Amino acid sequence: MNPQHIELVKSTVPVLRENGVALTSYFYQRMLKNHPELNNVFNLDHQSTGRQPRALAAAVLAYAENIENPSVLAKAVEHITTKHVSLDIQPEQYNIVGENLLHSISEVLDVPMDSDLIAAWKEAYFQLADILIGVEKQKYENLATQHGGWAGWRAFVISNIEEHENGKRFTLKAQDDQSIVTAEAGSFISVKVAVPNQALQQPQQFSFSEAQNNLVYTFDVKPEENGTAFSVANILLNQYKAGDVVQVSAPLKR
Repeated sequence: MNPQHIELVKSTVPVLRENGVALTSYFYQRMLKNHPELNNVFNLDHQSTGRQPRALAAAVLAYAENIENPSVLAKAVEHITTKHVSLDIQPEQYNIVGENLLHSISEVLDVPMDSDLIAAWKEAYFQLADILIGVEKQKYENLATQHGGWAGWRAFVISNIEEHENGKRFTLKAQDDQSIVTAEAGSFISVKVAVPNQALQQPQQFSFSEAQNNLVYTFDVKPEENGTAFSVANILLNQYKAGDVVQVSAPLKR
């Protein structure tokens, strides 16, 4: 990025501090309207509660504040890329996000798409996208090369469900009956389920309270009292039974 672009991005910091959540909320609405297939990627429960727009607003602000030295955001990059890999985010999706983010900045801040400000944010966004894509590529490769490991989604059968501490304990076994990668206590998987009465799937992360072997994964699910119709936890508890199939991402450390 050239010095002019850096200064233009930095000039938006006060606006992002004041109106960042409004911007990211508008962005998500715009993108999911234009690309409804992404409703299968983003957790719509977190959209409805505002959790995801708030998280993105904080990330965009932090990036703008540190645009001259993105390396200081290494910890944030590690967190973001781990989350993305758990959801099987792919490089081509960054173009969709970038296009809609730039248009959102233009429309919310009322600046033309051919303005220097949008050009600066385009440079900034794709600089960050390149960093994230590179880190995620390495993470996917590391997952796929582990014994029993895989990248992306893998079909698992629910082999057992039992009542457990105000919720239920789910045990999953790979549908292909092949080995699965072991996991430490505290690591997590993403589980993707079908939303009842809708042509839609939804993902959510679940942590392991104990170390996992290479045969099955076991995790606890508790009901979400304020969950929407897209609550993966509630869908698992109310709709799924032993023998049903879910999609699962390989375990990752938080």
